[in-house]
Amino acid sequence: MKTYTLHVTGMHCSACPVLIESELTDLLEVSRAKASLKYNHVEVTGDFGDKTLEHVARDLTEVVKKHGYTLFPERQRHPVKWQDFILAIPIAAAFIAMFIILQKLGIVNLVTTSNVTYGTAFVIGIIASVSTCMAVVGGLVLSMSANFAKGGDKIRPQVFFHAGRLVSFFVLGGVIGALGSVFALGTTGTFVLGFLVAIILLVLGINLLDVFPWAKKFQVTLPGFLGRHVSELKNVNHTLTPLLLGAATFILPCGFTQSMQIYALTTGSFWTGALTMSAFALGTLPVLALISFSALGIRTYARSGVFFKTAGLVVIFFGLFNLINSLVAAGVIAPLFSF
Repeated sequence: MKTYTLHVTGMHCSACPVLIESELTDLLEVSRAKASLKYNHVEVTGDFGDKTLEHVARDLTEVVKKHGYTLFPERQRHPVKWQDFILAIPIAAAFIAMFIILQKLGIVNLVTTSNVTYGTAFVIGIIASVSTCMAVVGGLVLSMSANFAKGGDKIRPQVFFHAGRLVSFFVLGGVIGALGSVFALGTTGTFVLGFLVAIILLVLGINLLDVFPWAKKFQVTLPGFLGRHVSELKNVNHTLTPLLLGAATFILPCGFTQSMQIYALTTGSFWTGALTMSAFALGTLPVLALISFSALGIRTYARSGVFFKTAGLVVIFFGLFNLINSLVAAGVIAPLFSF
């Protein structure tokens, strides 16, 4: 058994280490994998025979490259693909312009001067569904489905998974909202948590741009063991496994989910917290359902630098919007926009 430290390119958020660890530990020759977003590396322990470090890096890259990751024996200079912004900026600008127009016309009310509405949560869910965060969830449901398909059960596990996910987001979102009322957050507490939501979105958006590698150190993450334990559930072939796995995705380390969870806490209401998290989960449902029911691979957009930069710009927009709204609601600054 040997332990190698391999440097990783392509990581964007706190879900990336979970995805890399899940893929590598599925290999027979790997007994342990521990990835770090902060240091952009993964420590791999296993029996690799007489392979050189370079050979091990090439072999393991074949496993994770479908998600946009590459492993190297030595630290690499961070490449910035500025040309991706040529397409990303106009696409993001069009999305933001559409959002502002719909807001101005009163057709939707995604963001108000004081809170995140269900529409905002739904849109953030849509963005999250095609990010690395949901690549983890998509990978879990595909692996679980493959286990059940061996016994001829192809549809029911996916239905149970999505049902468990939607129910857990409703119930646990409500619990978080109710906890907010117990703690009596008040104006100051609500402002602090709302400010934190904005910062999480801003850091997540900056990391999705993949321009400033040092920003990954500021990504808020849950303990890594939670993600690893959730990932291990995919290999348990039991009737209730899909339900449990769907429910457990609530605690996966995803910046989008965490931002919505923190907002749910500020609501101080079971129903508002439940409906906010439900709206977010519904936003992620179409893509996740497409992945699970059609066995659609997630590698196409995982390799797309243009997509990640577009998503990053849109998330930064939401982060800045919510930051300004928090400051306006607290009376720190005057309203800057009329929408």
